[in-house]
Amino acid sequence: MTRHTLVMASFLLETHVMGAGPTGCMVALALAQQNQRVVLFDPQAFDALTSRSRAYAITHSSRRLMQSLGLWDELQKDLVAFEQLDLRDLAAGRQVIFVAEDLAKKNRGHRGIGWILDHRPLMTVLLRKLQQSALVEMHLGGEAAPIPSPDSLVIAADGPSSPTRESWGIHCWQHRYRQGCLTAKVVLRGIQANQACELFRPEGPLAVLPLGNDHFQVVWSAPMQRCQERSALPPSEFLDQLAGILPQGIDPDLLLDQPKAFPQQWMLAHRLSRGRGVLIGEAGHRCHPVGGQGLNLCWRDVDVLVRSVQKGGSAKRIAARYGRQRWIDLILVGSATDLLVRCFSNRISLLVGFRRIALQLLKHSVGLRQLSLRAMTDGPLQIGRALPD
Repeated sequence: MTRHTLVMASFLLETHVMGAGPTGCMVALALAQQNQRVVLFDPQAFDALTSRSRAYAITHSSRRLMQSLGLWDELQKDLVAFEQLDLRDLAAGRQVIFVAEDLAKKNRGHRGIGWILDHRPLMTVLLRKLQQSALVEMHLGGEAAPIPSPDSLVIAADGPSSPTRESWGIHCWQHRYRQGCLTAKVVLRGIQANQACELFRPEGPLAVLPLGNDHFQVVWSAPMQRCQERSALPPSEFLDQLAGILPQGIDPDLLLDQPKAFPQQWMLAHRLSRGRGVLIGEAGHRCHPVGGQGLNLCWRDVDVLVRSVQKGGSAKRIAARYGRQRWIDLILVGSATDLLVRCFSNRISLLVGFRRIALQLLKHSVGLRQLSLRAMTDGPLQIGRALPD
């Protein structure tokens, strides 16, 4: 071994990632591309990790991360761009349409306000890239992972019920919403293939996300019991109920999968690091799905953690630096989504009047639309800052 190799080896940091979902896989790949040795563990096998029936909204902050890791071009055929975002408040009788010209200038050349990406192709590409990396050691499907060495960085990416977080004794602030959420894939008529919709309704928001070929995913918020009842309906009855709440002219033709209902909560860990361990993704925070911020917020965790690793230092220093830097973004996005749901999911006359005025201003002000999209697509901390190309 040459002297140069010995010097390089002394700087290699071994990292253990607990959880191989989209965020755990993304951070494992990002660190491996930084020449870090990574041990990735998940009790689920490859097939289970790729088989989830759901889709994600991808914003420009996530696009930049995917491009930096060589994922963007490989997933291009699976990314469905939406060039219009139709925002409607049914109780206030107001509609605002965001278009590509409302984006920051450096985002306008990328063919979309945002993108929708299905879970299966995303996870298939991520896991394949990790399997091909000589720096990644994978332990999936119940295979025991080696115990981390005393100087290893340990990353908890094992979801909202994170056993790793629990073992570290980190508690959470949390609030379970009265609303649950129901997701389903459907064929729709009367809506443009490049259009996404967010409908604010008294029982909760409804998002309609394009998947290509007249296929759409609906993310339907309502009281949890109602979500469970709807998920158990025969397909024809489910489609009838969906038709009753969609805007006039948009009609569902076919149900493509089994609707799934799940509870919604806001959650934030009391701390994002302890010793040489860090919490990323839903192990550290959750927010309401309104606005499609969830995965993008998780992937900004990845970006900040990788930058902390690049700055160097011991695992404890890297973890502490990451923990300090993530708070503001998480609090701002979590608070904004919580406020949106509380403000728009009711018929209180004073709030309806306020919403009517606010949406009218948004409709007629290019500056307000640009500011809103900048916060949604790049993250609130990027407002006023120069964006990378």
